[in-house]
Amino acid sequence: MDVRWGRVAAVAVIVSCVAYAPVAMTQLWPYASPGAPAFGEWIMGRMVSPEYVAEVVRDRIGPYGRSLVPLIVHSVLGGLLMLLGPLQYLSAVRRRRRLHRVAGVVFAVTVYASMAGAALYLARTAPEDAFSGAAFWVVLATILVGTVGSVTLGVLAALARFPDLHQRWMLLCYGYLMTAPLLRLEWGGLPWLFPGLSMAEINRIAVMHLGSVVVFGALLASRALDRRTPVPGVEGTWCPTPVLVAVHVAGAAGLAWITVALLDGPGPEGPRLLLGYLVPYAVTYAVMAARHARAGRRGAAWAREEWRLHLAALCLAPVFSAGATLVLERLVHLDAWTSLVAGVAIGCGVMAFAATWVVSLRVMRGREVPARRRERSPLGEPAELGI
Repeated sequence: MDVRWGRVAAVAVIVSCVAYAPVAMTQLWPYASPGAPAFGEWIMGRMVSPEYVAEVVRDRIGPYGRSLVPLIVHSVLGGLLMLLGPLQYLSAVRRRRRLHRVAGVVFAVTVYASMAGAALYLARTAPEDAFSGAAFWVVLATILVGTVGSVTLGVLAALARFPDLHQRWMLLCYGYLMTAPLLRLEWGGLPWLFPGLSMAEINRIAVMHLGSVVVFGALLASRALDRRTPVPGVEGTWCPTPVLVAVHVAGAAGLAWITVALLDGPGPEGPRLLLGYLVPYAVTYAVMAARHARAGRRGAAWAREEWRLHLAALCLAPVFSAGATLVLERLVHLDAWTSLVAGVAIGCGVMAFAATWVVSLRVMRGREVPARRRERSPLGEPAELGI
């Protein structure tokens, strides 16, 4: 059953990526040449309304015009990445190693070039001038760092001959890249649930769960591709039950704080943002907890450990968000509401990166265990001592 649904999900993602590529490559045409056609705006205008799109174009002409060349580089290469991602997946599944390596080099270079364009745009744009406000600027900057960091660690894992870790980091990188098409799907879909809101208001709801959805998808893909029950040298757990209980308590306290803080927000926006955060968070938690429990019942030690580490990170995401809110308000000098929205929006994405890092350390540490055992004598003393 899981294999069948995994294939359905893979096909759905590939189709979505291929369909989104021309949207990404043409989305800045109206800003470079007013009135020029763009697939994304055309589709969005028919899904919602022409004015829904036109309002955004009018609002973005100034900020985008100051960084149009870097944005065009970013969007065109982003569309190319939507095509290279499925190629990487299919070449890996079909074991076309030479094609996979060549396409991987092209993919990594394209990520760096595309993110350089995004970085120039962010550097030239004041946070308050970003689409839907400074909170979105913080979210974009965080996604940029996560994308560059994950592709870099993926390349290093490949060079160090850790194919399982290479796979995890590259899937996480592609998850961050998938925030672009997912966001546009939400721009078109959420107005059905929240009619009458502008795209800027819809965008603030979407970013409350954007990071959590894409990193959760990357984790599901990683686990679907990793069929190993034990991993050599990986024994026990780095998150024993008392620690898991403690992070649940901390996470519950963090969720309570987020709930109260968002409900105290201005007007009806607070409850909308809270709904946009809590529902995906609850679904993600439920699936992770169920997979963790099922892996334990099947005796799949490695799967159980990975689910456990990511579950702990998810529990700590609200705690991280509380800390990030304080940092953004006190050190970055954003206003309290903007700091809260930005802190909550980036929590799950950042903690998933941290969890993948811990999983990587777990695997690398496990590789050292058999080597150390071989270096020791039967009595447990170092072999070079001659005992």
